[in-house]
Amino acid sequence: MVRVVVLGSGVLGASTAHHLARLGASVTLVSEAGPASGASGRSLSWLNSAAVRSTDYHRLRLLGIDRYRALAARLGGPAWLRFDGRLTWCAPDQRARLREVFAWQRAEGPPVEWLSAGEVAEVVAGVDPAAVPECGAVRTPDEGWVDLPSLIALLLAELTRLGGTVVTDAGRAEVVTSGGRAIGARTGSGLSWDADAVVLATGAGVPGALARLGFPIGDRTTTALLVRSDPVDVGLRMVLITPRVSIRPTPDGALVFDSAWSEEAVGRHGNDPDLIHSIVDGLCAEARAVLAGNPELSPRSFAMGPKPVPADGEPVLGPVPGVEGLHVAFSHSGATLGLVAGELLADRIVTGETHPLLAPFVPDRFAR
Repeated sequence: MVRVVVLGSGVLGASTAHHLARLGASVTLVSEAGPASGASGRSLSWLNSAAVRSTDYHRLRLLGIDRYRALAARLGGPAWLRFDGRLTWCAPDQRARLREVFAWQRAEGPPVEWLSAGEVAEVVAGVDPAAVPECGAVRTPDEGWVDLPSLIALLLAELTRLGGTVVTDAGRAEVVTSGGRAIGARTGSGLSWDADAVVLATGAGVPGALARLGFPIGDRTTTALLVRSDPVDVGLRMVLITPRVSIRPTPDGALVFDSAWSEEAVGRHGNDPDLIHSIVDGLCAEARAVLAGNPELSPRSFAMGPKPVPADGEPVLGPVPGVEGLHVAFSHSGATLGLVAGELLADRIVTGETHPLLAPFVPDRFAR
């Protein structure tokens, strides 16, 4: 039985550990803090392939969404995993770009339609029609969202049921190597685990850990800010992507939202508490402006921290050259890829064979 230590309890780590246990591996998952305490806890978690991408990446994302659909069917449609679609509109100077993406999606799937402002008012609940520009908006009815902490709790419970071990609040753990091979992991406090294989799924910590092992990869990690409102009865069911704010509902009737401008601002001034609270209030105002009835929104909480982004935008999944037995999971699209990436990575570790779906995303591309 292969012994595997998985470092990281975000969606990629939890999914990989879960799939490894299903394949009969002896699995220990080690988390620096609690489950979903990193990037998975501050992700909008929109399930999509809504940009012009490489064919391989687009296909992997669509398969990722299919895995979620299968899970939703098995669980009977849980409140934390929904497929109610997505609505997008853009600023006037981005209209040509949105039409380019729309044309690409029409050619590559899944279904997509361009709605006039009047049609949005008729078919989309929870959106203020006055906020929709005259040129209309793009609707993708097959996309959805997932509450990652709920998914991770499910995966870790199943991992434990299958005989795996979950270690939380362990502090930062490092990969232990000997003779060019990963042989386990160790924390600064002295906790250690022996293993035949190690999975590095520590989000924004991955590039630094790989650099310390002599294998640097490209990194464009940014700072994320996700705001959660108090519960509000607005009727929004789908994901809403607009020029100034992106919003989705939550299982408990609240909303979560973020934006590109707020992430850029906290990336520049993240050490100024007054400015952060001002940005949070600004996000609430932007969300209020696009929601039906323009409801008052009170921020219940917000989460801020690194958002993992590989330099070329595509996921980094698979064995690390030069360190036998070490595997990595590092991606900006952890939510969409969570289930399928864990499945493919676990299969690679147990069988030693790289699935064709995984081959375009192995770390070896950085060595080349």
